[in-house]
Amino acid sequence: MPVHRRDFLKAGAASLVMASAAADTSNWEWRSYAGDNASSRYAPLNQITPSNVRDLEIAWELETLPSGVRPVGMMECTPIVIDGIMYLAGFGLDTYAVDPATGKVLWSNPGLAATARTRAAGVSRGLVHWKDGKDERIFAPVRQHILALDPKSGKLIDSFGSGGGINLRENLDRELAPEMSLYSTTPGVVYQDLLIVTTRPGEGPRSEAPGHIRAYDCRTGKRRWIFHTIPHPGEFGYETWSPNSWKENGGANCWGGMSLDAERGLVYIATGSPTFDFWGGNRKGTNLFGNCVLCLKAETGERVWHFQTVHHDLWDWDLPCAPNLVTVLHNGKPRDAVAQVGKTGWVYLLDRETGEPLYPIEERPVPKSTVPGEESWPTQPFPTNPPPFSRQNFRPEDIAKLSKESHEYLVNTRLKDVVLAPMFTPPMKDKEVVCFPGYHGGGLWGGASWVADKGVLFVNHNELPWSLKLIDAPEGASYPYQHTGYLRPETADGYPAIRPPWGLIAAVDLNNCKILWQTPLGEYKDLTKRGIKPTGTYNRGGNIATSSGLLFSSGTLDGVLRAFDQKDGKLLWEYALGGGGFATPATYMAGGRQFVIMASSPHPAATGKGPKAGFTAFALPK
Repeated sequence: MPVHRRDFLKAGAASLVMASAAADTSNWEWRSYAGDNASSRYAPLNQITPSNVRDLEIAWELETLPSGVRPVGMMECTPIVIDGIMYLAGFGLDTYAVDPATGKVLWSNPGLAATARTRAAGVSRGLVHWKDGKDERIFAPVRQHILALDPKSGKLIDSFGSGGGINLRENLDRELAPEMSLYSTTPGVVYQDLLIVTTRPGEGPRSEAPGHIRAYDCRTGKRRWIFHTIPHPGEFGYETWSPNSWKENGGANCWGGMSLDAERGLVYIATGSPTFDFWGGNRKGTNLFGNCVLCLKAETGERVWHFQTVHHDLWDWDLPCAPNLVTVLHNGKPRDAVAQVGKTGWVYLLDRETGEPLYPIEERPVPKSTVPGEESWPTQPFPTNPPPFSRQNFRPEDIAKLSKESHEYLVNTRLKDVVLAPMFTPPMKDKEVVCFPGYHGGGLWGGASWVADKGVLFVNHNELPWSLKLIDAPEGASYPYQHTGYLRPETADGYPAIRPPWGLIAAVDLNNCKILWQTPLGEYKDLTKRGIKPTGTYNRGGNIATSSGLLFSSGTLDGVLRAFDQKDGKLLWEYALGGGGFATPATYMAGGRQFVIMASSPHPAATGKGPKAGFTAFALPK
């Protein structure tokens, strides 16, 4: 269908406005967790280019592992830069204000009491900034709390909540038992004077906390609205659960952040699976609003639309990341849409105002559960466009052949009694079943970057099989079944059981619904020495894009930050960090220079010399 002249004029006018606004980027800043409210992970910066990126050098480093905090877990923070100051969360959940040009610490605020520092601190993926006139604050997630800090001093703002913070275990419209975990790990979004947040509950075979979405007054910390992702009696979606699910089941939370269309006053939320992840006999139904792209009115929390990507999830196939707000060419016309990356390996492309799929998403029959008491849903959604960016089935012919010996081990020993079944095959009792894509994707929480003028979404993803087996739970347990652990079928020397590649970046053209290219992300040096080309590794972080045509990404087991060419995925530069790079980078301008910054975490596979639990900023030589 041809593009009408008025559409070209409209698009051209918009391009002129964008070009004018982006002409002066000398002070451009990474002002939110994903770069902007649309979760674009894109910067209109071109000082660092494909031709000079090889000249990048360390500009500054910052170690953020406080004394007494065990180096356990991963640091996943993407810093923000606001009005010439960088704000970030360190390994112990301390909040830092830093000079973005030099790394000099301006102030720090201990996120945890000294008595808690003997434990693993937890995770903070980022911070949120809010300003209204002279009133300004930084919101920092610290385990089950959100703290309001003065951006100039780092001191708690006592007028917010109770002594400067709110406890997310409170005002949830449900009493939580002490053993139920509930943390804040991913920053929310700000709309006018509202801070919209979500939480991370537990996922075990027991009663867990629900993942309701809440909005708080930025000044007072008072709860202004709540949306029950597990509906209460009388609410839309209540009938898609068992009658008592609203007070017994948990999950259906937002793991990876939210996106905001401030002009429309709409917030877009990607939700995860209900708990228990792998058995749903006590939550019969499709389980709205688990595994949904959810559109709410930001001012009131009222539901506008939803789209469920997995019915009655039994595979831990959360929607792992915030939706990208995009404008694509559809039937020859520009159309505002939501592009949602899934662990399933699909991009779900939905109309931004109505939630209608831009291309057919078919309900197809899937295998039925054989576990007593389970009622798996008979059909699941299968998008027809864009094509999947990840492999979605693990077949016998896909078993890795890294060597004759390793292949024989997989066929005759490790996978001998494992069920290699089609996608959406439910877990089985007393049989180990492969889940592919695995519990960590497909796509993961790092999400995708969006380059609007190219119409291309760049997605980090995994192609690793996972597996589990359900067994009878001990007598007296709250659930009839438990599982034998999150298993990854591997060779005897620890490599994935499926033929490579295992970790990749994909370029997905959303205008033409094509996969433009895929390139391995990460490397096992031992395999390279054996003459095996780079396979990619398991990866957890995301990538960012710049207007100069670069992608920056880490997230890999080898702890390397890399730069790729957007045109073809060619590797242009790499640097071994001091630890594992399990976050998403950021880029910004300061003092006339473009910087790229990356967090690193203690990890035995990383070989770099930088901070083991800190941040490294790179720039071109002065």
